Amino acid sequence: MKTGLTIRAFILVAALSLAPVCAPSFAQQSPSGKNPTADSVNEEALFKQNSKLTGRISIPDSKASVLEQPQGREWRGFHEGWMPWIGAIAILGMVLLLGVFYFTKGRVMLEQNEHSGRKILRFSTFERFTHWMTATCFIILALTGLNYVFGKRLLMPLIGPDAFSTISQWSKYAHNFLAWPFMVGLCFMVAVWLADNIPNRVDWAWLKAGGGFFGDRHLSAGRFNAGQKIVFWIVILGGLFMSISGILLLFPFAALDINGMQTIQGIHAVIAVLFIAAMLAHIYIGSLGMEGAYDAMGSGEVDLAWARAHHDLWVEEQQAKMASGPQVRSGPAPAE
Repeated sequence: MKTGLTIRAFILVAALSLAPVCAPSFAQQSPSGKNPTADSVNEEALFKQNSKLTGRISIPDSKASVLEQPQGREWRGFHEGWMPWIGAIAILGMVLLLGVFYFTKGRVMLEQNEHSGRKILRFSTFERFTHWMTATCFIILALTGLNYVFGKRLLMPLIGPDAFSTISQWSKYAHNFLAWPFMVGLCFMVAVWLADNIPNRVDWAWLKAGGGFFGDRHLSAGRFNAGQKIVFWIVILGGLFMSISGILLLFPFAALDINGMQTIQGIHAVIAVLFIAAMLAHIYIGSLGMEGAYDAMGSGEVDLAWARAHHDLWVEEQQAKMASGPQVRSGPAPAE
């Protein structure tokens, strides 16, 4: 009797000890005899059928249901790989081009006959306010945006992670809030300068002659020459695309999903670096590149002889509007 109980106890202990070993083999077999693991769909196969893996959630935020989104890898590769190269080529390429132009052509200087001692009003106070408000916002937006692409590569090694974190946080605030006066400035520019920036046949002649940069003669132009009109439309169209994409980024997921947000951020960044490169040329011409050009947006007045040499058609229009001549005031003659 005791022997039989001992044998049964031994068999029970042996069965319990072997249960964990045998369990997987039983678990892998469904009642039908098939292997459910072999029949399941793997991650790669799911990605071929859908752009993302989603699940079910009990909260209103549908974005949280996205478990995996493979386009994020493409965005990371673009942001960390291609984007710095695009920005560096566009901006440094423009700086190099302007440097070559300056050292080969030099600064465009005023000629002796471009001094008359009389001034003509070229830009009103409101026009200059519009220009400088928009330009100031653009410069800060450009610097804070470039920090997003190049900051951790160039600035953080110099100042350390703590200082870089603080600067980046304030840069984010400046970028988000100054975008609004920048967009207001664009609207003002359209209101005050659109009529003077419609292309015409005179502009085509100006372009064919190289804008006077490659010769000694001055070309006819209205209030804005063809080069200035190109800058105007770059600012307006570039600013429009930057504004639309920027608003979509300022209000994330209001109109786009995660994939759309990644795409619009890439578009915003590429347009931004091209915009910055174009504005570097504008800043060069308006300051270092041409003597007397800054006065138009500085004091609002330019020498009448300079205006006749560079914008003769506009001066004629001003003279036709006023029987006593354009808005001219006398001033001391330039020193010889």
